[in-house]
Amino acid sequence: MPFAEIDGISTRYEVTGEGPPLLMFSPGGFDARIEKWTDLGVYKRIRLLDHLPRHFTCILFDRRENGQSGGRVERVTWDHYVRQGAGLLDHLGHDRAHLMGGCMGCCPVSAFAATLPHRVISMVHYWPVGGANYRISGHQRFARHLAFAEENGLQAVVDLVKSHDKNFSGDPRGGPWGQPIRNSDSFAAEYAALDLERYLLTVRGMMRGLIDRDTSPGAEPEDLMRLSIPALVVPGADGFHATSAARYMHECLSGAEYWDVPPDAQTEETAPARVLDFLRAAG
Repeated sequence: MPFAEIDGISTRYEVTGEGPPLLMFSPGGFDARIEKWTDLGVYKRIRLLDHLPRHFTCILFDRRENGQSGGRVERVTWDHYVRQGAGLLDHLGHDRAHLMGGCMGCCPVSAFAATLPHRVISMVHYWPVGGANYRISGHQRFARHLAFAEENGLQAVVDLVKSHDKNFSGDPRGGPWGQPIRNSDSFAAEYAALDLERYLLTVRGMMRGLIDRDTSPGAEPEDLMRLSIPALVVPGADGFHATSAARYMHECLSGAEYWDVPPDAQTEETAPARVLDFLRAAG
């Protein structure tokens, strides 16, 4: 697969299909890789990529710090993910695109729309993350990494990450830069040499910025309410994708369509057709 240098970070991407551009922010939390669209939970079941590329140019990518994309130690915000997505559109020569996010990928979609509305034709939020349990578990994950790093140092983080292949969700002690550490010996060496106290401050700020509410993060509600972009919201119903988070997105996005179908009824027969109907009607 090709790579593009965006905002100083290498981004692995794939383009498949023909038609209007559809930029797809991968699901999978802090393991947001291209493959998650086909091998993760509900997305594996509904098989969107067996259908969407017949009508749209699907632009898939590993989110920064995930998969084979690179990373940079900084207080990462949703706007950093927006810059990655917009930079990839620039690289491919697209001024505007439909946006689709799955799971945690819905957060940068909402931030993208709030920041660069002139570049968004429409947006699909499939199982937006959110809810009190999502916030609590997310903060716990960061807290475990902070405690491990503070007690053992950053070289110990590097050694831990290289001892297995688990991501930030699988072993929170390794932190959000585990995959770039595995991908690059030079990144790992620079990471281990960082000032520990400054690093801990960076991670604490990142945690509070990314997971700051008991509903779906990504953009402020006042900014979402000002948008007039066609939107489709598809609800999940578990501890990380609370139905209340999907309802919140529907409330904030004026004129948004809400597909009021329980997860078990979201199948390959129903879900791709609903998404395609929405995208085609949106332009």
